[in-house]
Amino acid sequence: MSKIEQVITTITKQGTLPLYFNKDETVSIEILRALYKAGIKAIEYTHRGIEATENFKKMIAVRDAEMFDLLIGIGTIKNEAQTETYLELGADFFISPGFVPEVAALLKSKEILYIPGCMTPTEIIAAENKGIQFIKLFPGNKIEPDFLSSIKDIFPDLIFMPTGGVDTTKENIQAWFDAGVSAVGMGSKLISKKLMDNKDYETLETQTKSVLNIIKTINK
Repeated sequence: MSKIEQVITTITKQGTLPLYFNKDETVSIEILRALYKAGIKAIEYTHRGIEATENFKKMIAVRDAEMFDLLIGIGTIKNEAQTETYLELGADFFISPGFVPEVAALLKSKEILYIPGCMTPTEIIAAENKGIQFIKLFPGNKIEPDFLSSIKDIFPDLIFMPTGGVDTTKENIQAWFDAGVSAVGMGSKLISKKLMDNKDYETLETQTKSVLNIIKTINK
């Protein structure tokens, strides 16, 4: 199995991709541990602050020491320079808020999974024509499940994952899977600012287990 296939299989098997950023290195690492304890095998850390690069470096080191089977991807990638930086740091996969052709080309040459954000059929077609297999529907709260239901038949070979506004309720998760997604990206609805500020890793672990159980029930 190639690295790209491994990442796709891991994300789609768990059915969700938790994503977050925190300025604090320790908080970032403890969230990683809590998610892993809950059963998560792939997470997205977002490049949304000047601390992200150093935090990511430490997270990879902790992963290598404690959680060898955890895949850590980097999100909010917008250009080649950022991509090069995180390739050197050992990111397992890359995610963008939009489709960046030069990033797609670079990662394809390295045989690393690239998941671009798309909002329209035009963007999805452009990504598909560059060899993209996995699409992030973004922002999910603006697109909604009906959008995917309407276009899914046009893109039978693509994997879809909404991100942005996906809730932790069974109703919302079910609606997206019924529309044809293979996973749901979950940020602040799962890893809330309140949980991070309070360093409430136990509640995060519990809530993550609940989401994983909901997805398991839906995908029976």
